[in-house]
Amino acid sequence: MFTRIDHVMICVPDLTQGITQYHKMGFNVFAGGAHPGKGTHNAIALNADDYLELLAIHDPAEYAVSGKPGTWNTGLTDFIAAGGGIRYVVVQSDDLAVDVSAMRSRGVDVSDVVDGSRRTPAGLELRWKAATLGPQNPLPIFFIQHLTTMEERRKQAPVAGSHPNGVYKLERAYIVTHDAESAAATYANVLGMPKPKLHKGTVVMSDMAIFEIGPTGLGVVQPYAPGPAADALARRGPGPFQALYRTTSMSAAARWMQEHGLSPPARGVRSNGEHAMLMTPFDTFGAYIGFVGPE
Repeated sequence: MFTRIDHVMICVPDLTQGITQYHKMGFNVFAGGAHPGKGTHNAIALNADDYLELLAIHDPAEYAVSGKPGTWNTGLTDFIAAGGGIRYVVVQSDDLAVDVSAMRSRGVDVSDVVDGSRRTPAGLELRWKAATLGPQNPLPIFFIQHLTTMEERRKQAPVAGSHPNGVYKLERAYIVTHDAESAAATYANVLGMPKPKLHKGTVVMSDMAIFEIGPTGLGVVQPYAPGPAADALARRGPGPFQALYRTTSMSAAARWMQEHGLSPPARGVRSNGEHAMLMTPFDTFGAYIGFVGPE
């Protein structure tokens, strides 16, 4: 079954610059290693049970060979050139072969399960299985089953969690669309979940359907007024645009950012009454990055 959102993939033009910028935002980000045969490399900010991934192309020639239609990295060069940001929301499975079979029984176009791996700069090999959606279901999500335990994966970073911004988990990831009602029905079929009712989101200024996947939420949203979702839809079209993280202290997070030269995050109030703050694509290489939690 699908157990949680595993991570969001944020694509950046230069990995070193991405690491520096996300450190200014208070994330402990460390080089993750290269993807064999893909021409890409990444950096990871580990939370308690999920993570943030920065991804960039490090070998254009190798990428040109690997980035063929039907693979997760198809069109990555164009995506980065258009501003980068969140390209995929990655959903974790505890048995991907079973989930792929179930998706196919619902008529979902999904790939076979394939093996993936990368070796960290310290020599730790991380292994997983993955599956991607096919052209009949071109949604910006793919699926992963980790073969390396979280305990082992934490060893890839000198500091796992304990971010200066107080972040300890991914709360939600948001995907903007022109028609949330219709898109939610498609996501419900892919995920094998009931279609949630739409309700109004007051920070992203959208009608939204929230799929609760374990302790995380996947929001499919349609703007009803100017705001982050409308901006993302106008700039980039439908797709992932925001990751919302829970922090132990929004004030501590904002203070760290200001001390490292970033403008104070914009503040807002969620539909449930919680206060939140939001970093804009100007400071994040194309994504909206939100924070929610106590002052």
